[in-house]
Parts: sequence; C-alpha cells; structure tokens
Amino acid sequence: MPRVGGKAKTRKAVAKRFKVTGTGKILRRKQGARHLLQGKNSKRKRRLGQAALVSDADLRNVRENLPFSH
Repeated sequence: MPRVGGKAKTRKAVAKRFKVTGTGKILRRKQGARHLLQGKNSKRKRRLGQAALVSDADLRNVRENLPFSH
C-alpha cells in the first residue's frame, strides 16, 4: 500500500535482497542453498547459485518497496 503524503522511503530489507538491472528487471536469489546441501546434486547446487527473475505476481510488491529503483 502506498504511503499517504510525505516522502517515499526505500524498504532497506527489500533493497538488500533484490537487485535492479539496467533494463529495469528485478533479480532475486534462489531458495534452498543454505543447508542440507549433501543431499542435492552438483548441478542443482550450481543452479541455486545463479540469480533468478522475480515473478510477475511478486513484481508489484517489490517495486512498491523500492520507489527509487525504476
């Protein structure tokens, strides 16, 4: 929900978790790479290290919390 009046502020927790590309896309980290890694194969662990795009369903919420990023 947008703020009513006043200055828009960046949600710092969101700013630390997401990166905005030069073209305006928002990148996120993949979940599942923190623990229990011995049960996951090497290919899967490699893929978990790569960034992924934020889904369309979550895009609006992330953008609202990063008012100066786009």
